[in-house]
Amino acid sequence: MTQTAAPTGVPVAPNEQGKAPNFLARLTGIQSFQILLVLIVIFLIFTLLAPTIFPNWTNIRQIVQNVSILAVLGIGMTFVIITSGIDLSIGSVLVFSGVVSAKVMQAIGGSGWGTALVGLVVAIVVGLLWGLLNGFLIAKAKVPPLIVTLGTLGAALGLAQVITNGVDIREVPTVLTDTIGYGNVVGTTIPLISLLALVIVVIFGIILHKTKFGLYTFAVGSNEEAARRVGVKVDRQLISIYALSGALAGLAGLLSLSQYGTTAIAGQSQTNLNVIAAVVIGGTSIFGGLGTMFGTMVGLFIPAVLQNGFVIIGVQPFWQQVAVGAVLVAAVFIDQRRRAAAARGSGSKSKVSLSSLWTRKK
Repeated sequence: MTQTAAPTGVPVAPNEQGKAPNFLARLTGIQSFQILLVLIVIFLIFTLLAPTIFPNWTNIRQIVQNVSILAVLGIGMTFVIITSGIDLSIGSVLVFSGVVSAKVMQAIGGSGWGTALVGLVVAIVVGLLWGLLNGFLIAKAKVPPLIVTLGTLGAALGLAQVITNGVDIREVPTVLTDTIGYGNVVGTTIPLISLLALVIVVIFGIILHKTKFGLYTFAVGSNEEAARRVGVKVDRQLISIYALSGALAGLAGLLSLSQYGTTAIAGQSQTNLNVIAAVVIGGTSIFGGLGTMFGTMVGLFIPAVLQNGFVIIGVQPFWQQVAVGAVLVAAVFIDQRRRAAAARGSGSKSKVSLSSLWTRKK
């Protein structure tokens, strides 16, 4: 009896008539869609509890703006976790990149776009170098990702504090804070930083789901040895992915400077865990081989909406951590059940077939 593959790559059993399930049944079986429903329910609950404040555009705008920087970080983390890896260093790399960028812009002087563009390039390059270091140690030295990125987490944050003596830098070009940080898209009340984040998410969503680079990312996470056998250069792919994660953390460092007007060294301690939780909640499997950029974005909004809603209705925001933790555990449990069902149905753990890889490579 044949099976059809759901959009997530998990086989779906045929119905009693031997036909594939209809579109609605397949859609509701996608974890990212299920999480979207959870987000909608959470939003509706807070709307009922605070109908005059929570659904107000000013409040929604604040939530969207708060998610923007995390969205940029979530892109790289999605690629990393799809390979069954992890990157604990993104928060520290964000801080270090922001510190170096701020120092360089401070040395150049001025508050115009010339200084800002130099700072942008410096932030991305610094983040890229940290990512390359992570990727090389993981792919070539074969050190587990958890250990490598835990080490660079401490190293990057420590060096940032050495450079600044633990004191935040508050001299940021006004062109960054006035346009990217607090500015809106011309003629609207949409935050410019959110539009920039959305464009970056769409670009890398296309790369993940529509290009060979994305296909090879899924292949490495599904079955690394099988990917090698069909000619995927696994080590180079891993290095590229961690480099991408680092570069995006560097970009997020400049966006953070723009939004807060300071390096905020002590303000990113939970950033990496928040991003990892959001990516997993959004349906990216910690076991590798499955994930969507859309799911990651939905996953990012759940803690943001919870935190905002709890503040508005007067509940301690610490309950947000409890709620997010519960959703995270539930997401991993569902992922395990889905993988077990897929393994029983297909007799294989691989989500990317060797034939499709070979065809795409040709």
